[in-house]
Amino acid sequence: MRAEYDSTADALAIDLVREPVAASGEGVDERCTVALDGSGAAISVELLYPSVGVEGPLTAAAERYGLDAEALIAAARSALAAPDREVVLEVGARSAA
Repeated sequence: MRAEYDSTADALAIDLVREPVAASGEGVDERCTVALDGSGAAISVELLYPSVGVEGPLTAAAERYGLDAEALIAAARSALAAPDREVVLEVGARSAA
């Protein structure tokens, strides 16, 4: 997962695949858009004004598209902590308790 926060635009992009090529996009709410590939799978998430909060819109996107909300939020927080730089996270599957 790759995330980047553009501090000038106050916009956050989270890529779920290495080289996303979107066929379409769907708005989750007024600040969050999910890009989809040709088969309708989510490949990236864009969030406007993440400085006012990321949890609500990213949780809504995760619920709608079957994504890992905790991983999306971790990527967003990492990108916000290192503005104007690419942050790459490797998120593994949960281990059985």
